[in-house]
Amino acid sequence: MEATALGGISVVDFSETFAGAVATQLLADFGADVVVVEPPRGSRLRRQPAWPAWGRGKRSAVLDLHDPAQRGAAQGLAGGADVVIETWRPGVAERLGLSYDALAAVNPRLVHASITAFGRDGPLAGIPGYEALVMAKAGGLDSWGGMTPRPGPAFVSTPFCSWGASQVLLHGVLAALFERETSGCGQRVETSLLHALGVYDCWNWLLRLLAARYPDAFRSAAPVSREGIPNSPLIFRLLVGMSADGRWMQFSQTTDRLWQAFLRAVGQEELLQWPGIIEEWEPARRSEFWDRLLVAVQTRTHAEWSDVFDRDADVWAEVFRHGTELMHHPQITHDGQTLRLHDPVAGDVHQPGPMVRMTATPARPVRGAPPLGRDTDAVLADRTPPLPAPPAGGPVSHRSGTPLAGVTVLELATFFAAPYGATLLCDLGARVIKIEQLDGDPVRNLVPFPEVTGIKVLQGKESIAVDVTTDDGRSIVHDLARRADAVLQSFRAGVAERFGFDAASLLAVNPDLVYLNAPGYGTGGPCGRRPAFAPTIGAGSGLAMRNLGPSVPEEPGLDLAAIRVQSMRISGAAMGYANADGCSALGVATALLLGLVARRRGAPGQEMLTTMLSTLAHTLSEDMVEYDGRSPAPAPDPELYGIHARYRLYETGDGWVFLAAPRDDEWARLHHALGPWGDLPDAPGSVSDAVLATRLGAVFRCRAAAEWEDELTSAGVGCVAVAPSPVEDRLMTEGGIGPATGLVTEVEHPVIGRHTRIVSPVRFSRSTTVAAPACLVGQQTDAVLKELGYGDDRIAALRAGGIIG
Repeated sequence: MEATALGGISVVDFSETFAGAVATQLLADFGADVVVVEPPRGSRLRRQPAWPAWGRGKRSAVLDLHDPAQRGAAQGLAGGADVVIETWRPGVAERLGLSYDALAAVNPRLVHASITAFGRDGPLAGIPGYEALVMAKAGGLDSWGGMTPRPGPAFVSTPFCSWGASQVLLHGVLAALFERETSGCGQRVETSLLHALGVYDCWNWLLRLLAARYPDAFRSAAPVSREGIPNSPLIFRLLVGMSADGRWMQFSQTTDRLWQAFLRAVGQEELLQWPGIIEEWEPARRSEFWDRLLVAVQTRTHAEWSDVFDRDADVWAEVFRHGTELMHHPQITHDGQTLRLHDPVAGDVHQPGPMVRMTATPARPVRGAPPLGRDTDAVLADRTPPLPAPPAGGPVSHRSGTPLAGVTVLELATFFAAPYGATLLCDLGARVIKIEQLDGDPVRNLVPFPEVTGIKVLQGKESIAVDVTTDDGRSIVHDLARRADAVLQSFRAGVAERFGFDAASLLAVNPDLVYLNAPGYGTGGPCGRRPAFAPTIGAGSGLAMRNLGPSVPEEPGLDLAAIRVQSMRISGAAMGYANADGCSALGVATALLLGLVARRRGAPGQEMLTTMLSTLAHTLSEDMVEYDGRSPAPAPDPELYGIHARYRLYETGDGWVFLAAPRDDEWARLHHALGPWGDLPDAPGSVSDAVLATRLGAVFRCRAAAEWEDELTSAGVGCVAVAPSPVEDRLMTEGGIGPATGLVTEVEHPVIGRHTRIVSPVRFSRSTTVAAPACLVGQQTDAVLKELGYGDDRIAALRAGGIIG
């Protein structure tokens, strides 16, 4: 039997949240023994439609943590584990005797990982850890306001914070396990929903910074004017249009070559000759330009567009999928990225397969979710006795440097989704050497100011500019691969093979390599050669339509005015502050770390695969399960206020609040606090949800949002004022919640000078992290070549020959 990446690792999971469940699902998929500790009533997650997928491969132990004897059993179980994961509010683990300090005192090898809402301390630490409360406080709900036709903020149903936290938690756990193989010591790992949200912004913050610094040369403008006309050329290149048969389609022609191919396909090559740049056109000209593109898309049915795509691989659009349609995407089907497992309650369950494919240490999910408490006796009988306490009588506290010190990653990837995964490893101490074309990764120059759109994705890296179409250039890549620990590539299918950078070629050079393919779609199959950008994956995965709920018409015959309005709503749903690029980058970092941990634990070098499309199946896993009798996943109302009366937006006397009080104990506190203000039922189920929302709405209009936040949070109710957008301002500027929670620092960039950047979203009790600036194109070319043994004369000759830059 093949080894698994995490075989022999024991994990105790106390979480009852999406983030904890998704994180431990991956650990279980790759061989860890995951024990879910559940209360007598069962985990709240069991009542979710996706539980059969989230619980697969795990064991269930029922322990009542309010009972002293059973709490002691839980302490013993956790004290003998390799990893403990909890998502309680700050202070709960300490009260239960399940904190890092308590457990590490008897097991110094323990990796103890936690997720909170806003961090373990500070003025926001006591706010309940609901996704929408974090989004509201960070300006996220206001920034997505364009998704709804009514005024005000919009509820966002994609769990961006929770998905991010699940992956950041995995980054911390895997990095700590990697470091433990050398030090022998565990440590505490922490992240928060807020810190995970900071990962997503690709470049908006830096564009705003640029406009603020150079107001005479640049101005910050909304992507869409008040009249509903696009201001940004990216909206045209990322066109959302409707086919003749009523299917919404997402085109993504970011580079000049792809844009020119698209205009040829729609018979609009003459638009390339229009003078000036789009940002400087009068609104009437931009409006005409947009209309011509939308009308051109509407001249063909989706099937006719598919014929165009088959003839030209540079022209591509995804349809906007709904619900579980992603599970039947032709690329997902081709790559076998779903599986069927038997669940004792749900029966045969069709669900996303493991997020990462590994050739030497593959995942082996062989059983469905466990019945409640099935493994309690076996788990308690088989638990490993805790290790003796260290001589100092407490957890190891000395600092240990970065957890990935000494790791070298060779990056052969462009734009954002895959490269930012490697950037996250830079923050953990890995050395990432990026191979760039001589004029640089195109991500550097997406706006008419050099470097600014590439800064975030290039932070902490070294750049070597090489013409890899030449023999000498390819030889340099092979020389680097011989010395690397991991290679990351994200080319379209066939490109790596053409250059000799595919897994077979580089593993022949270095058999110990962790080689990760991280394309948009795949390394072959029906879509492997298609261009993949955040909007296409957001459309094809169902992310955009999940955010929009049932509010978008999708039928033939819509007039141009309606198409324009709905196009902007759909575009905003797929490409808000958070999008498929950030979701996928988080998965890339997880995959790289999983491969590195497997190798550190004795696995050979191997080829691995994760894709943007398959990663989104896990991001949206609340939707991505199919079985008989499955209840629907919670969906927002058509106007995007929220899920139900106790988890939704309310307009107040001044501003908006988001209320999160779905549990009975939370309703009791809310009812007590609001009693003097209105006629609310003792039992919320005694009236319809619509009636309850109306009554709550009348109460909330009596006072300002800030007043409600103060009163209700002090009463232990999840209710916060909706902060104004943009999110990047809330996270990055002085006085915002980012600086207040230690989320940002300052670095010096060689072009734009000193600027604020997000720090690593994961924190360790012993290991340190890094926050470095971005590099310029080829900035380290000479230094890296000299490390490889290239002399000055040879470097000069390579530069003279146009091989290096």
